[in-house]
Amino acid sequence: MNVFIETTDTEKYRWIDARFELGRPEAGQALYMDEHVAEAIFWDLEKDLSDMEAEGGRHPMPSKDQLVRLVRSSGLTPEDQVVIYDQGGAPFAARAWWLLKYAGFENVFISKLGFSALKKQGIAVSAEVPDYEPTFAELQFVDALYADRNYVKSLVAGKELGVLVDARSAERYAGINEPLDKVAGRIPGARNYDWARLVHGNEFYEDVDFTDLLQKNEPAVVYCGSGVSAAAVYAVLAEKGHQQLRLYTGSFSDWITDEENVVEIDRAEHIEAADEETKAILAQLIQDGYTGEMLMKKFEFEKSQINKK
Repeated sequence: MNVFIETTDTEKYRWIDARFELGRPEAGQALYMDEHVAEAIFWDLEKDLSDMEAEGGRHPMPSKDQLVRLVRSSGLTPEDQVVIYDQGGAPFAARAWWLLKYAGFENVFISKLGFSALKKQGIAVSAEVPDYEPTFAELQFVDALYADRNYVKSLVAGKELGVLVDARSAERYAGINEPLDKVAGRIPGARNYDWARLVHGNEFYEDVDFTDLLQKNEPAVVYCGSGVSAAAVYAVLAEKGHQQLRLYTGSFSDWITDEENVVEIDRAEHIEAADEETKAILAQLIQDGYTGEMLMKKFEFEKSQINKK
């Protein structure tokens, strides 16, 4: 599949600006208002590409109705040829790209170059916000690209065929360090490929070998912490010819909201409790009948609650 494209053509393609900065949610739109690819519209990760009022992890996926409204209000139809860019070497354009593929767009691409590089290449830029007439586009959603928590549960249980790919850092995958979620670890059975390995400066590597991770005939579900950076791994896998792909948009932050879900952690054979308070928690959990990975999960959760006090 041709996912990434290098072009400065603003006549043939509709352009979408997806710049965003985690921790500074207002930054993307400020950059857009200052200057953007001429005639490009702006889609915000949290206002347009997520439904922050919904359940489903830290960046919940918009509903189908929300996506229909977004596409129509943007003046788009599935027949349009669309190029999406961000600051380069970021996962935000990939998130927008995946949502449009899910919505049935066939000719949608991610710009190989971020905004600064596009500008250096001589693309037309402007500070003017375009005004497109709304459309009445009918979208044919491709549900085979999407995985929810129940689908992942079935995969973990062996009821669905596929491989889980965790796109977070090796430390987060192993449960050694978890800076964002209240529980550390990974979804059971997942393989790890840190999405940052795909980035070279402000671009994605052209030649990536996924042989040790996944064979092209293996179905896979890609996830990360909140479903954003996983979209970048999904996009590069698609570019390299992997076809049976799904994105778990809720990702690990959604998985751990269900207390019945088990997590895996790389650690010593026995859980260590460093002080009397955590030792008491561990003893109580064992008394309550928790064992194995569920014991690890509950122990990490209870420790996190202590740390918040």
